[in-house]
Amino acid sequence: MKTFTTMIMAGGRGERLFPLTRSHAKPAIRFGGIYYIIDFTLSNCVRSGVKRIFMLTQFASSSLERHIRRGWAGLFRSEFGEYIETRPPQNYTGQEWYTGTADCIFKNIDLIEEEHSDGVLILSGDHIYKMDYRKLLWFHHDNNADLTVTCIEVPLENVNNFGVVTVDKNSKIKSFDEKPDNPKPIPGNETHAYCNMGVYYFQKDFLVDILKKDSADKNSSHDFGKDIIPKLITSGKKIFAYEFLDENKKGNPYWRDIGTLDAYYEANMDLIDIDPVFNLYDNRWPIRCFNPQLPPAKTVFNWQGENRVGLATDSLISPGVIISGGRVERSILSPEVHVRSYTTISNSILFDRVEVGQDCCIKNAIIDRNVKLPPGTKIGLNLEEDRQKYTVTEKGVCVVTS
Repeated sequence: MKTFTTMIMAGGRGERLFPLTRSHAKPAIRFGGIYYIIDFTLSNCVRSGVKRIFMLTQFASSSLERHIRRGWAGLFRSEFGEYIETRPPQNYTGQEWYTGTADCIFKNIDLIEEEHSDGVLILSGDHIYKMDYRKLLWFHHDNNADLTVTCIEVPLENVNNFGVVTVDKNSKIKSFDEKPDNPKPIPGNETHAYCNMGVYYFQKDFLVDILKKDSADKNSSHDFGKDIIPKLITSGKKIFAYEFLDENKKGNPYWRDIGTLDAYYEANMDLIDIDPVFNLYDNRWPIRCFNPQLPPAKTVFNWQGENRVGLATDSLISPGVIISGGRVERSILSPEVHVRSYTTISNSILFDRVEVGQDCCIKNAIIDRNVKLPPGTKIGLNLEEDRQKYTVTEKGVCVVTS
C-alpha cells in the first residue's frame, strides 16, 4: 500500500453542544462513560494500521491535548516513523482561526508538503463509528481516483445537515449538494439519500493544488462540502464515492454525527439498551481509551426498611464510582461520580467527579464534570423551573454545568 498522512480535524467549536463545549473541545466530551468522542476515530486509526497522524486542534483544546498525551502518544513508535501530533492554528496568514474545513487543512499545508507520502486521509474527530480505513484506501487505488468521499445511506428526513451525493453505476460521483432543501434520493430507494461522512482520501499533489487555488478564491468559504467538492464534480477529475463498510456488524451501518445536545443524549442512551445498536463489547474491534488508575465501582448500603439502598440497574457504571445508598436507573456514570443516600437518578448522564448530595432526584439530565449538586436538588421534574437555572433542550433534557 502506498504511504499516506492522516489529518484529523478536531478543532470545531461545537456550538450546538454548548454549554458542554464551553471549556472543552467537542472531541474531548465524554461518551459512554469512560470514552472521549475522539477515542472512536483514533481506535479506527489504530485498528486500521494508521500510525502517522496530525490532530488539528483549535477551540478549548487543553483537555483534548492532555488526553492525547496521556492516553495515546505511547502507542506510536517514532523510531518506526510513527507519530501522533497535536497542532493548534499557526498564525502564518494574519488570521488565526480556521474559517472552514478546507481552510483548516490549507493552514497546515506545510505538514502535507514536508511529508514523503502519496496521499492524505482526512478525518473528523467528532463522529461515532467503526471503520477500517484500509478498505477505503484499497477502493481509492483500485479506481485510480483523485479524491474518494466516504458515504452512507441516511433517511431523507435526517439529511438536512449533510452533503448529499449521487453516483453512477461505477460509484463515480455525479452530483454533490451541501445541505440541500430537496435532497435527491437513492434510485430504487426513495426513502434514503447517499450522504457524505466527512472521511476523505486525496492524492497528495492534487490536494495541495486545489487547496492553494481555493485559498486564493475570495468568493469561497473554504469548506470541502460547500465549495471544493461541488466544483470538482464538473472538473473532469476522478471523484468517487466509497460506500461505508461498518465494522460494528450489528444490522444497519452505524455512524453518528452527534452535533446537537439531543442527538448526543440519544446516542448515549442507545448504549444502555438490552441489545444496543452500537457494540462496545466487541473484542474483535475494541474501542480504546485512557483509563486512569481507579478502584472498581462500588455500591454501599442495603437498608431496605429505610429505603437506603445502593443500587444501579440498566446502567453503565465507570471505575471509581460510589453509589452510597442511592438508586441509579438507565443512566451513564463517568469515573469518580459519587451518589449519596436517598437519591434517585434516572435516564441521565453524569460526567467525571460529579457529586450528588442526599435526597436528590435527577431525571433526563446531562451533568457536566466537577458539578456538585447540594442535598435536595431536583432536576427534570419541572422544566419551567429548570429553564430558569439550566439549559433545557427541545426534547426536555436538562444540561447542568458548573
